[in-house]
Amino acid sequence: MSEATEMNPAPETFAGDGLSQSAKRLFHATRPKFYPASVLPVIAGSAWGFASGTGFEWGVFLLALLATVCVHAGGNVLNDVGDEELGTDRANNDRIYPYTGGSRFIQTGILTSKMMTRLGIALIIAAALLGVVLIVEKGLTVLWLGLAGVLLAIVYSLGPLKLNSTGFGELTVGLAFGIIPVTGAAWLQSGVFNQTVVLFALPIAFWVTAILLINEVPDIAADGATGKRTLPVRFGLNATSIVYFCLHLGSALTVAWLAWNGDLPVLAPVVPVLLLVLAVRASGAIRTGVGDREKMTGAIEATLGIHTIGSLWLTACALYLGLVGAA
Repeated sequence: MSEATEMNPAPETFAGDGLSQSAKRLFHATRPKFYPASVLPVIAGSAWGFASGTGFEWGVFLLALLATVCVHAGGNVLNDVGDEELGTDRANNDRIYPYTGGSRFIQTGILTSKMMTRLGIALIIAAALLGVVLIVEKGLTVLWLGLAGVLLAIVYSLGPLKLNSTGFGELTVGLAFGIIPVTGAAWLQSGVFNQTVVLFALPIAFWVTAILLINEVPDIAADGATGKRTLPVRFGLNATSIVYFCLHLGSALTVAWLAWNGDLPVLAPVVPVLLLVLAVRASGAIRTGVGDREKMTGAIEATLGIHTIGSLWLTACALYLGLVGAA
């Protein structure tokens, strides 16, 4: 496989005017490899809501899931548009495709920036329409949750704020893919919003922030050259590796605290603690940066795995509490 193929999508794979090829282009432009970052928080939050409430509303769950994925997909596409405007993705020669450096659909000519903008807006509108149905079903609280998610998706990459360029991107992702979807999904199922559900959301917020953080490492040179002030750009590899590990440690400690208080099963901390082994190895890869591309790729994939395993484990813990409590 050539270096060009390794670092970019192959345009010939997406060529053609048929409906299936058009759908394929649009789908892959949204970077579906990262969908678990929005799907799993909704699943975990819904499980917590089930444990805290008196039943489970499947229709509400599916609407919330689809709306969240649409916001995520639209945000990914608009992020590519924003990075194209900055010149970040075109300047990125150290990217590890398909994890960093964007979808590369604009740079390889698969879709134009205008097409990507239209796709991103269409996905945000689709999320808004799904949100309207949820508002009818559950009330105006959904409006504020939805507005928060949509606004964060937009200002993350576009407009005068461009939070991903000013050092606030990591915090934004933690909120948009951790706190908001978990607590929002829990509220939709139970009507409960309290300190405990926020604590339940924190580990997922930390894990998804770690995904963004490690994905920013290969992009340091391009981001720095184009004025995109991510945390790795501002503080360097050593500090980034420490922050990365602290995020995972924070997840384990939060789960331990919830178990200590009886809000999660006593064995709930076992998996997050075991996942720290993977986090230690990945933090070592961060310190070497793209000097070892194979090691860096493995570290990114391990971080995605930590988020998936950890989120599913918390879902299982919440379901256990719900089923045991109902027995």
